[in-house]
Amino acid sequence: MEIASSLFTAFSSQPLFIAAVFTALCFLLALFTVRSFALTITKLKLDGRGSGGEASVRRNKKKGKLCDCRYCCCNGVVLGSDSDIAPYLNGGCGGTADMLEKTPVVTEKQTGASMMEQLVPEITTHALSYLDYPSLCRLSMTNSLMRKAANDDNAWKALYHKDFTLEQDGVTPINGWKAYYAATRAIVNINTEFFNIIREKSLPSMSRFWLNADYVKCVHATGELFSGYDAVIQSWQLAFNWEQGAINFQVRDVRARVLTDMAWVTMKTYVDMDTGPFNMTNIFEFHNGRWYMVHHHSSVMDGGMVQQIVHG
Repeated sequence: MEIASSLFTAFSSQPLFIAAVFTALCFLLALFTVRSFALTITKLKLDGRGSGGEASVRRNKKKGKLCDCRYCCCNGVVLGSDSDIAPYLNGGCGGTADMLEKTPVVTEKQTGASMMEQLVPEITTHALSYLDYPSLCRLSMTNSLMRKAANDDNAWKALYHKDFTLEQDGVTPINGWKAYYAATRAIVNINTEFFNIIREKSLPSMSRFWLNADYVKCVHATGELFSGYDAVIQSWQLAFNWEQGAINFQVRDVRARVLTDMAWVTMKTYVDMDTGPFNMTNIFEFHNGRWYMVHHHSSVMDGGMVQQIVHG
């Protein structure tokens, strides 16, 4: 009877017991929720990913920082490459000593120093002296450093002496040796055109080659002097009509001197290598954007050759 009475009493108070247990569970759940929320807020603040965190990360990236954290070993420093960053991102925090060891490497990468830039000017000029004219021009179009090296005045002076003559070592060109080299090369090419006209026996080309002026003069190998444009062109007409067959000769020892609006070229011309050479001098003047011949002088050093020309 007592057991039955106890069971009846327990079941009769069951709703109150259930309510008490439910209340306790709700209280524990609320306490756990509040604590979890507080921990989440704290973590977001530390990671910089709360409200405005992403914007902060973007701003830091613009400033060159690797991340927005304040407690990791990267310390917001962006290194030179992925290999430099990897030890610090993968938990291998080396401390201040490792960071200082990385600093010289990063500085060297940022300066962009090259072997050519570290050479002294004398060695650079000597190295460039082995290049020809087209190669030096191509080198100047590679990058700014090579353009600076290829435009060096000493390099073009060395190239001038190699391609033309050593006679003008003491000359100081007004516009530099590069411009002087270009002007000398242009005169040499024009002088070569003069001999091509003689080979082709083209009187119209010879007429355009000479300046139409009354002071131009031409002395052929016979020693006869022709003065004035018309007389000079007539002398070349006679020379072309007199020569039978193709005119074959070789030009040697070409020397050129170029001024602002005047240039002269001296050379030796061999019609027959067994006989003496013709010593020639051509003088040019610059008019209306081009060079014109104003004087030609040809003489033969071998007396026997002179007699053959005169009797011919």
